[in-house]
Amino acid sequence: MFLGNYEFDCYGTVSVIISFMRTRIYTVESVTSGHPDKVCDQISDAVVDECLRQDTGSRVAIESFGGHGLLIVGGEVTTNATFDAESIARQVYRDVGYTDDLRVVTNIVRQSPDIAQGVDTGGAGDQGIMYGYATDETPEYMPKGVVLAHALTKGLEKLRRDGVAPWIGPDGKSQVTMEGSRIRTILVSTQHDAAISHEEVKKTIIEKLIRPLVGDISGIEIFVNPTGAFTIGGFAADTGLTGRKIMVDTYGGILPHGGGCFSGKDPTKVDRSAAYMARFAAKNLVANHFAKRCLVSVAYAIGKAEPLMVHAIDEEGRDIGAVVRKNFDFRPRAIIERLRLREPWYRKTAAYGHFGRDGFPWEEIISLKE
Repeated sequence: MFLGNYEFDCYGTVSVIISFMRTRIYTVESVTSGHPDKVCDQISDAVVDECLRQDTGSRVAIESFGGHGLLIVGGEVTTNATFDAESIARQVYRDVGYTDDLRVVTNIVRQSPDIAQGVDTGGAGDQGIMYGYATDETPEYMPKGVVLAHALTKGLEKLRRDGVAPWIGPDGKSQVTMEGSRIRTILVSTQHDAAISHEEVKKTIIEKLIRPLVGDISGIEIFVNPTGAFTIGGFAADTGLTGRKIMVDTYGGILPHGGGCFSGKDPTKVDRSAAYMARFAAKNLVANHFAKRCLVSVAYAIGKAEPLMVHAIDEEGRDIGAVVRKNFDFRPRAIIERLRLREPWYRKTAAYGHFGRDGFPWEEIISLKE
């Protein structure tokens, strides 16, 4: 195929994806629930939950922006629910672990009827491309580095909440570099009380967090708060925005991403629901031994129920899309029903990744037909 001054192999995109799936050296990150972007994700999803709790037919598109004493919650809804977005936001902020006060501004309006006329008939709430991935390298069917990165940030929060290291603040990050199945580097940055020395922070993180998770740490390069101090965090240090951690939410950046975030959206938005279905399909293809690693991709036109594309490849680039199309219905209403996406559990997804975690229908393993 020829386009302008560039010539493309029709399988070029597949080749790029396979190279992602086979990569031996990669780096991934995770952030704690107190990271400014994740605070915004949780606030947006808490609004989604409240709307669905009262009205399962709610249409919700909520964005949150916070920083330096100010929080703005805005967006569009079509719902019979009555809710106070400011109160919801303040409760999430306190639950995460912050005690400072915020000035909260809300601006939530009715959703466009132009979108509704397509969604009401079962069509997709937007156009877009979504991906789902699974690998057999861990019990979670997720890349080992992604599992470890989330375990590190969840561990930070546990050390703080359990009182093992009460001087840890809500804000924090982790980063892991893998070479094959070997851990090359681990980076942990955690907010902490100013009275705690860098040496104490580093010793605690290594002995109470990293070593229990990894075991033998010899040969692993470890960085803890590499700037030397991290005493100011959250909205006091940085701005946060809904949907700015899409790689943390999915597969760590080692696989393609369609670009649409999840948080703040009801399930008629295929950015969210189709990505969940693609993960469900990919995981079950691996669990049923159709592949060791699997990438599922799907595309939609706004207002249309039938996807424009449903495709899947294994680790060798073989097309296994026929198995997906035989076993999984990617029409938006079918996805919502199959994965029970009208239930108000989205705030639970908004920190530590949407995939590889127990308790969600898109992580269930089922039997597939060949």
